Amino acid sequence: MWGRLVLLLSVLLAACSSEPQYQLQKFEGQAQGTTFHITYWSEKAIDNKAIEAQVQSILENIDKTLSNYRPDSTIEQFNASTSTESQEVGEDIVSLIRVAQTVYQLSHGCFDLTIKPLFDLWGFQGDTLTIPDQAAINQGLTQVGMDKLEVIDDTHLLKKQANVRVDVSAVAQGFSVGKISDALQELGIENYMVEIGGELKTHGHKPDGLAWRIAVEKPISGERTIHKIITMPKDEPMSVMTSGTYRHYFDVNGQRYSHILDARTGRPVSHNLVGVTVLHENPTIADAWSTTLLCLGQQEGMQLANNEKINAIFIRQQDSELLETQSDALRVAKDLTIQ
Repeated sequence: MWGRLVLLLSVLLAACSSEPQYQLQKFEGQAQGTTFHITYWSEKAIDNKAIEAQVQSILENIDKTLSNYRPDSTIEQFNASTSTESQEVGEDIVSLIRVAQTVYQLSHGCFDLTIKPLFDLWGFQGDTLTIPDQAAINQGLTQVGMDKLEVIDDTHLLKKQANVRVDVSAVAQGFSVGKISDALQELGIENYMVEIGGELKTHGHKPDGLAWRIAVEKPISGERTIHKIITMPKDEPMSVMTSGTYRHYFDVNGQRYSHILDARTGRPVSHNLVGVTVLHENPTIADAWSTTLLCLGQQEGMQLANNEKINAIFIRQQDSELLETQSDALRVAKDLTIQ
């Protein structure tokens, strides 16, 4: 998936001195090419089987709407169409396009859901890197640009250029986390942790009254160790989304080609920023920003994060050393503890 790396390893369920009155409920499965884990508890009587069925139904509906691997999905039917008239795509796709267009504008085009032609051009869809020449990149760039899409209303989208294709994978997991979280709250569950492929959201606390604690992985290839532990707020929702360059890449002739593409140039990013974690109450927005800030790099990304008051952790790699900086908003956040 473009711009999307799983860096979050686990939820740390700290032990307590007394036996909690209510027990955590957990279930897991496969979705969107990765795994999901749902953890929750409630003071009220709940039907756990019904909750599992509801989550599965949500994931299946999202797949039918957003999957770029299903020719019958709504997004792929939109992509296959050469019409430049208004097309009905539903509320979910339109809501994602609206988020993406805002971030696209603020990032001056670095974040772009129409980048798929370039992603395919470089061979990141498969296992073999294909280094295109500048002419091929220039041709690919003619198909790219969120400004080539127009939102007509809450359910309709229009292509201004017939060959534009949309790939929402950069925000799909965050969106899915949000949909499942909303469903749990509609069922009266106020204390939960929803995780898909490392992208997650929490609300409330554990049965013993302690906060959810989240482990963030070190952005080092071939190593799975904890870099930071985030203690989540107990009185409000919070999402943690991480993007990195160190999991999906190709090394060719001594040069590393990251799967993170800058839509402005059509080329993989070449800076030393290897990971960005964003914390935001809205998981879709957090997902978009983690990819965007990573694409922009340390200097440009930090400036934008500060301007937009985004809670973000930036990790650069300098030789064998990891250098961490935090955005202004995160450094003064009173409801987040990072160790």
